[in-house]
Amino acid sequence: MAVSAPLNLTHSGHVVIGVDTHKHVHVAAVMDSVGGILSSLTIATDNGGYQQLLSWATEFGQIIAFGIEGTGSYGAGLTSFIRRNGHRVVEVNRPDRRMRRLVGKSDTLDAENAARAVLAGFATAEPKTADGTVEMIHQLKVAHDTAVKDRSAAMITLKAMLIHSSDQLRQDTAGKTQVMLARHLASLRPTRLETPDDSNRYTLRSLARRWITLNTEASELETMIEGLVLKTAPQLVESFGIGADTAAEILIVVGDNPERIKSEAALAKLAGISPIPASSGMTSGRHGINHGGHRQLNAAIYRTVIVRMRFHQPTIEYVTRRTTEGLSKRDIIRCLKRYVIREVFHLVCPVENAVLKTS
Repeated sequence: MAVSAPLNLTHSGHVVIGVDTHKHVHVAAVMDSVGGILSSLTIATDNGGYQQLLSWATEFGQIIAFGIEGTGSYGAGLTSFIRRNGHRVVEVNRPDRRMRRLVGKSDTLDAENAARAVLAGFATAEPKTADGTVEMIHQLKVAHDTAVKDRSAAMITLKAMLIHSSDQLRQDTAGKTQVMLARHLASLRPTRLETPDDSNRYTLRSLARRWITLNTEASELETMIEGLVLKTAPQLVESFGIGADTAAEILIVVGDNPERIKSEAALAKLAGISPIPASSGMTSGRHGINHGGHRQLNAAIYRTVIVRMRFHQPTIEYVTRRTTEGLSKRDIIRCLKRYVIREVFHLVCPVENAVLKTS
């Protein structure tokens, strides 16, 4: 374990610990609120290393917070350990490329930048705890999404290979749905491997069986995700246009500790729905589209809006009124997405947050 010698500086005794996380090692830097960077440390990514980091950090004074990069990936274990020991953790984004070009790139510099970001107030986000039902939904959703992606790829490849099959087989499969097509081709019984047509039948059978397996897997995962969503936040799926899949995306972004989201605007920003200022020079009061945030949640909220625009009478009346006022369909959808995310905030976030926002 590498430790740099502490600098002989006057310091306040209140420190922030910045951590740059990796798969096998983490690099930490301690920064005093007055004296600046005091020391750095490299630890292993196990409980022994985490305990070493905590013991080392307490030697420099009272810990204000730990600023950790990658709290949802390589830093998840350390984040959980630090929280269990009663310390505050702040999620830190990596420095922008311009800063890295100016000052260089190293693990120690990244750890120092993490500490500076927390002390300066640039990093304030509280990371998700990832220790409850929502984390279970997240993990199942990862498996489900990859199964759906691979299922689509299998069907695309299957249909491409079907073009090269015999006229009789193409006629037998014409007009069939995906499920019927896969079942028909999975039942092929080629007996020899002597011509390209024989290998084509083997290929079609293999792809069809793969599609059926992935389809079964995706359906099972959908059922499990829906059960967890109904157990965790049944009020979400009771809202018009919000199904289990959309509710899952919402819960994944909110996390197991929804109290970390302090306002409707914060949730809108997380979803990439809040407008961003775009004023310069003589132009003022302009706003642009926010292309950041969680894009899967943004898409899910968009689908909810489209459903409501077609089948939800109050939304239909709103669209009619705003169209009469001269607003474009695109702008109306933006407004509706903001209304939906506001509704979602009051459905999933603690009451005290909503009271704080409206008071």
